[in-house]
Amino acid sequence: QVQLVESGGGLVQAGGSLRLSCAASGGTFSAYTMGWFRQAPGKEREFVAAITRSFGRSGGSIKYGDSVKGRFTISRDDAKNTMYLQMNSLKPEDTAVYSCAARVGNVIYFLKKDYNYWGQGTQVTVSS
Repeated sequence: QVQLVESGGGLVQAGGSLRLSCAASGGTFSAYTMGWFRQAPGKEREFVAAITRSFGRSGGSIKYGDSVKGRFTISRDDAKNTMYLQMNSLKPEDTAVYSCAARVGNVIYFLKKDYNYWGQGTQVTVSS
């Protein structure tokens, strides 16, 4: 069973950047598809991005939600058991709690119900 811990959230002005990290322990990180989701107050949890376990080694995939395409970049470092989300050109509507998630597999999962493991989340607030 894998444990996930997010970090890197904070307060930033519109147009700024943040990099979130998701550190995994207790499992075989390289076996998991990893994803980022976010939830704003009063809204459903939203898919942000996901990366399959084989990305960079033998193909694999990365997918982004429409609202973050071209601004956010997901990556992973299997040697460090860590996934990242580089967020650029941040907008006030990006304000949310960002959570990472994991599931054993090698395809992109878009739905929150498809992930088995979740971190506690990190708050990102973008001021206008």
